[in-house]
Amino acid sequence: MILYDKYENETAKDYAYRVIKANIMELNLKPGELVSEIDLAKKLNMSRTPIREVFIRLKSKRLVEVKPQIGTYVSYIDWKLVEESIFVRCTLEKEALRQACIQFDEMMLHKMEECLIRQQAIAEQSEQLLEFHELDKAFHRYLFNGINKYNVWDMVFNLSIHYSRMRLLAEKNLNKNFIVGEHSRYLDIIKNKKIEEIDEAVETHIGEELKVWEKLINQNQDMAHYIINR
Repeated sequence: MILYDKYENETAKDYAYRVIKANIMELNLKPGELVSEIDLAKKLNMSRTPIREVFIRLKSKRLVEVKPQIGTYVSYIDWKLVEESIFVRCTLEKEALRQACIQFDEMMLHKMEECLIRQQAIAEQSEQLLEFHELDKAFHRYLFNGINKYNVWDMVFNLSIHYSRMRLLAEKNLNKNFIVGEHSRYLDIIKNKKIEEIDEAVETHIGEELKVWEKLINQNQDMAHYIINR
């Protein structure tokens, strides 16, 4: 588990929530892993009360599961929730790209280009997997921000918690240059207003992920152990 610096004026509860959630999302706390109030309180140098409150918040996000008389576990990645997230993302990203072809914020376009350059630079470096993943999320966030749909992205991201963990798990075993190429195609569509290519591009980038991940899971029993409801 990785500890982060505490923000100025951040409460103990907010700090604990941010750190524990980040470690779950980044797979430092593995799906199915037992998490202890006592151990986390010691690591975070605080009482058990804020940890208990954090577990309630994380349970509402489906990131932990509380089993009475047994303990609290990091939730397994729910395949059904992953499928639903992909449906939402495909539907909304197609429309976002269509609107981007009509009008798109120049600053956000530059941010997407910068993201792509940084992803290209680290695509082959396995030790920078988390940075690559964060850049991936930023790239898609800038797409929605560029059409002034900030709240839509927040909604998509909040629905994509299990999807994000699945994607990070898969990226450990995938050629990330493929993702870089797909992001490059997104930029080409926006810059050259290639509306006719949108559906295929989004289906390839997001819609086809389930097939790729299914193949990976079938080949990797360790990965399959982290997933339920397939």
